[in-house]
Amino acid sequence: MQTLAQTIPPKASSGSKVYFPREHGATAMLLTPIFSVAILARTWHWSELAVLAAAFAAMSAKDPAVLMMRQRFVWKRTSPESPSAAAWLLAWSAVLIASVWILFASWPHQHFLAMGAGIAVFGCVAILVNLKNRQRSTLFQIASAAALTSTSLATCISATGSIAPWCWWFWALIAMQASAGILVVHARLDARIGLRKAAASSGQFRRAAQAFLGLLLCAAVTALILRHAWIALALALAVVGYGYDLRRQKKSDSLQMPLKTVGLQALTLSTLYSALLIAGLW
Repeated sequence: MQTLAQTIPPKASSGSKVYFPREHGATAMLLTPIFSVAILARTWHWSELAVLAAAFAAMSAKDPAVLMMRQRFVWKRTSPESPSAAAWLLAWSAVLIASVWILFASWPHQHFLAMGAGIAVFGCVAILVNLKNRQRSTLFQIASAAALTSTSLATCISATGSIAPWCWWFWALIAMQASAGILVVHARLDARIGLRKAAASSGQFRRAAQAFLGLLLCAAVTALILRHAWIALALALAVVGYGYDLRRQKKSDSLQMPLKTVGLQALTLSTLYSALLIAGLW
């Protein structure tokens, strides 16, 4: 069954809407790996700026693209926000195309084709999922974490001309942490909804988050056995931080905490985690 968000176009706004990334957590997830790998690569190439521009443009173009697709295939009529969305989509697409052209000219073509194919497939899936209003799917959230943090791989290609072995490890570790963070946030949202409706939440995201914390804990123990102390500390920090958040979600007063505060705490944890990974992989 279609939801109201799918079938009813948005109301006219008093002015032209500005299309920049609204999901600050996802934006940090996209950009933090770029800066982290730029440090770890110990070298710099100007095409890294194209990676940054392409990532930001792709994230910014998502909302106007979804609106235009809903207008075409779902609402079947013009939305009042359509002119503004079309203009922003065109502008961000121009930035994206220019950035992609720079990467095509500077990257080894096999890496360009592989990364380009992966990003194109995920972009199409993301738009389809949003059209069907299934963006809260657990599987899609985990796939989003892997896709967003893959900017680490793109930055490594720009900096060094290939994907170094340490970068694969960085991507795996940062994607695991990002997945756990997304699931913990969604578990909180479900708990808040259940609190308002006086009904128990499904617990889907809470169970998935607990599973990922178990995975992070196993990785921390493995890193410690292999004597990668900084990486073990980073993983342990994520387990403790997210575990504490899941625990306090059982208290109604904690669920009343502003989401902005929760987001800042999650951003702080993510930044510390990335810094420890840098120390461990240096």
